[in-house]
Amino acid sequence: MTPTLVRQHLPHSGAAPQVDPWARARDWAEIQERMLVPLYEAVYERLEVGSSTRLLGLGCGSGLALLMAAARGASVTGVQAHAPERLALARERLLPEAGGTRTRVRAGVRLTDGEPADLGDAATAACDLVTAFEPIGCVADDSDGLAESLAAAAPLVGRGVPVVLAGWGPPERCATSSVLRVATKLADPLRGAGRWRPALRDDLEEVAQRAGLRPDGSGRVACPFGYADVDNAVRGLLSTGLFDAAVAATDQEQVDKEVREALHPYRRGDGTVWMPNVFRYLIARTA
Repeated sequence: MTPTLVRQHLPHSGAAPQVDPWARARDWAEIQERMLVPLYEAVYERLEVGSSTRLLGLGCGSGLALLMAAARGASVTGVQAHAPERLALARERLLPEAGGTRTRVRAGVRLTDGEPADLGDAATAACDLVTAFEPIGCVADDSDGLAESLAAAAPLVGRGVPVVLAGWGPPERCATSSVLRVATKLADPLRGAGRWRPALRDDLEEVAQRAGLRPDGSGRVACPFGYADVDNAVRGLLSTGLFDAAVAATDQEQVDKEVREALHPYRRGDGTVWMPNVFRYLIARTA
């Protein structure tokens, strides 16, 4: 799973926009990823993540959530497929002295380029918490593959283990929704996947059901998006990949222009940008 605020699905009929994946990964890690810190903190506090926790992070991306769990004393295992740039950043954060192997390990930390099955039974059987923090419920088909990944991971960690899923809150409580609609408007001629759609109340529950998980609690967390200036906001939002379809349908200059216009209502007197948002999380358990 790609570690973004939304999964990246380019329309089949459109050409992929030319982007520097390493620059985008840095923008994600340095600007956008921190917006979800309140979500990570709320989940870890509720589940009492600490020195006795052995956490498996699916789609760990550039590793901020794992780093926060490790700071609480948890042993962390992260897996990430198809995003080598962000995984490289996770290794810089969590394994700064590790070598160049595909799976990198140090005391209490394990990172793998691949899927949970690539970790081996010993690593996964010890885990007592699974997280899939990449929020869904913002783009059509953005949960594709998530249920399958969760269903594949569940037997590896055993019965009754909590699994955390995350999603966007109601659009009326997410100021960023108005900016994300720009992607739909510009990409509409392609009429492909990757188009914005409002979050639905049961998005997370439906994924859990398809994965064979049993819901066992949920919560909502305020996750405002705050940026130093408009340029910073544009870089952060584009790093999510959500606007790739719009770039493919038009061009980078047009997308930048319209995103800047959509951000105007959220620009404050000092030049900063502030957009209140609410995210949901669901705690489910393996059968």
